[in-house]
Amino acid sequence: MKPMTRRRLLEVLLSAATVTAISGWLVRSRRSMLAHATKWRDAVIRPPAALPEAEFLSRCIGCGQCADVCPNGCIQFDRTTGGIGAPYLRLREKACILCMRCTQACPTGALQAVPSDSGEDIQAHVRMGTAIVDENICNSYNGYACGACVQACPFKGTALKALTWERPVVDPDYCVGCGLCEKACIVYPQAIRVKPQSVIA
Repeated sequence: MKPMTRRRLLEVLLSAATVTAISGWLVRSRRSMLAHATKWRDAVIRPPAALPEAEFLSRCIGCGQCADVCPNGCIQFDRTTGGIGAPYLRLREKACILCMRCTQACPTGALQAVPSDSGEDIQAHVRMGTAIVDENICNSYNGYACGACVQACPFKGTALKALTWERPVVDPDYCVGCGLCEKACIVYPQAIRVKPQSVIA
């Protein structure tokens, strides 16, 4: 049996370090996946400018007009409430592009009308939730610069800023919870996720 060369020893050590790093990442991902499966389980993201949850549900008649005018087709309905159901968004599938048409179409005021899709009007009237970054599985916090979420944010530089290596930092005072960051995240489960306003409140 040949003695192990220095080069071969380095290769073995490097392989072991790589396996250890991957194992650690998988454990962190698994923990985050389990946490995401239970966290905010019963809460949903309502369309922009929705009233507080109880009042929203009492006013919404499930007419579907909000979905009819949505150009991104991101509004879905909870049919367990009867009729067409109450509208909600599943941001990982389709995020809100903040056009504000749904708020102007709502006939009951369950969604409060936002005058325009200007940044000022949106910031003043919309709070669907707040994005939360899971640093354990975010690529940019684990040695791989990404920045996909920051680039997707319509309020980049205020709601979502990038530090060194594109590490995302959310400012809850400016984040409206549109979910464009969540939709853009390349990690599964997503490393950035919107916490519904009903949970925050």
